[in-house]
Amino acid sequence: MAKNKMKSHRGACKRLHVTGSGKISRHKAFKGHILTKKTPKRKQGLRKSTILGKADHKRMLRSMAK
Repeated sequence: MAKNKMKSHRGACKRLHVTGSGKISRHKAFKGHILTKKTPKRKQGLRKSTILGKADHKRMLRSMAK
């Protein structure tokens, strides 16, 4: 029996990207709505992207099929 190729998770591919050093970059959550109660400083911090945590790194690379 031939082993099938693993499909990449298209949602993950659109939301995450691999940096030059091999880390995974992602956008921060909680910026979609209910922004009136959040301080400008907090919203400013949510604009910036961040690096994915070590615990999820391997799993996300596998789902992105890279």
